[in-house]
Amino acid sequence: MLSHLSISNYALIDELEIDFREGLTIITGETGAGKSILLGALSLILGKRADTQALLDKSKKCVVEGTFNIKDYGLHDFFSQNELDYENHTVIRREINQNGKSRAFINDTPVNLELLKELGESLIDVHSQHKTLTLQESKFQLAYIDSYIQHDDLLNDYRKDFISYNHLKSELSELLEKESQSKSDQDYFQFQFDELNNANISDEEEQEKLEKELEMLNHSEEIKTNLSKASSALLSGDHNLTSEIKEISNILSKIAIIYPEVEEISKRIESCNIELKDIANEIESAEQKIIFSTERINEINERLDLIYHLQQKHRVNTIKELIDVKNDISNKLNSITTLDLQIEKLKKQISEIEKKLSDSSSKITNNRKKAIPQIEKGVVEVLKKLAMANAEFKIAHSLSNEYSINGKDKVTFLFNANKGGELKELSKVASGGELSRLMLSIKSLISVEKLLPTIIFDEVDQGVSGDIADKVGNILLKMSSAMQVITITHLPQIAGKGSSHLLVYKESDEKNTYTRITVLKEKERISEIAKMLSGNELTKAALENAKALLKN
Repeated sequence: MLSHLSISNYALIDELEIDFREGLTIITGETGAGKSILLGALSLILGKRADTQALLDKSKKCVVEGTFNIKDYGLHDFFSQNELDYENHTVIRREINQNGKSRAFINDTPVNLELLKELGESLIDVHSQHKTLTLQESKFQLAYIDSYIQHDDLLNDYRKDFISYNHLKSELSELLEKESQSKSDQDYFQFQFDELNNANISDEEEQEKLEKELEMLNHSEEIKTNLSKASSALLSGDHNLTSEIKEISNILSKIAIIYPEVEEISKRIESCNIELKDIANEIESAEQKIIFSTERINEINERLDLIYHLQQKHRVNTIKELIDVKNDISNKLNSITTLDLQIEKLKKQISEIEKKLSDSSSKITNNRKKAIPQIEKGVVEVLKKLAMANAEFKIAHSLSNEYSINGKDKVTFLFNANKGGELKELSKVASGGELSRLMLSIKSLISVEKLLPTIIFDEVDQGVSGDIADKVGNILLKMSSAMQVITITHLPQIAGKGSSHLLVYKESDEKNTYTRITVLKEKERISEIAKMLSGNELTKAALENAKALLKN
């Protein structure tokens, strides 16, 4: 329940603090005093979007803070799932700065508006004249029936499955589209893969090796000629280099006998001679290996042409990149192959979850069908108490072929206020006053079946007076035994039913006019209700009537 409300710098409110009690709280005040401003401020902590026009002083921020006793309303899971600190006395705060930027907090933890709205809907049901129109909406009508039944666990399980069902169907649709596209691409990918696979490209250094070999073969005659010249210079001819060095070695060897200092030089010369002979042999061997082959040149050119063609086709520069392209195409082909398996698996999952949806929706439908006669009877009984003895209320029920977030049921509230009239949709037959009484009848049934923390009625007494007003008050009083009821009213018959009474009024200083609120004591309540009966001039009769209303 709402236990405290603090408002600063909102509309005509500079600073305001209100404590609320259990039971039925009455709020009265002259037209224009600011009763609707209270609801506007309260709506901010229930998730309504902010507007800088609501700031009384444009240089200061607006702050609205509400304290709620949530001990008995099973909200631990909500706080846990959203990583919020749970407190039995939870504080919700909304701040709007001068630039219109808004911040929201639950127990001092920043939250977004969606989360704020979700919690707010679990704490307070605000029923205004405007909201009476929602009674005509199919979504509200179905939600009302579910509130009466109290099968939230079943609905939540169904909705989780429905969300998964839609997700899987969307995933299947994407896979089928992908499959259709992939099938058309499969031949193209297979051709590319076969072309690369048949090219037998696996050695990342093949291109470099072939290019070097081709370069050598194209210059084989030049290489062979020069190697032959080098070999001849070392070994052949009358004055070859190895012979000359051998002669020098012999000369030094003879001298070394009588001049030992050149012995080391002689040995070095002999080593050079041995090394040169070795080099000459290697040059000769290298020259013999050079074999000019037109066939090999053609073979290399063909291989390189294939490599260059594939690189150009796939816009790459190396064999490694070609291998990567081949692997990528192979993966695409594999994915096409496995796509059918994925689709079959997904279809099986959809079939399984569809069976669960069918079972759950059937249970939900059965619950709703059982509840409908009870609701119809209960609403009519309350309407009779509100002087609508001839009123008829029916709920038309049908089933859709498709699943929705709320099941397969479709409902329409049908109403007839007058004897002999025809049952029609609310929008076609109900006046504003009739809708107000019908909504009150419906809400009173919810309060009996399900403990809503708090409900606020903004002039639910529209279009009623006298004895009917007294009966409306009795219904509100009965509702307040199971929940906190706050009602804004202009009728003394209803005002007299409250366990507490708040008066909204205006107060002006030299510069501005402000909205104030005060808790009325017993004598003040008598005076206020008397004014509602007779106007500003308090008569003895009005005071006596006011006392009687409060006593009753």
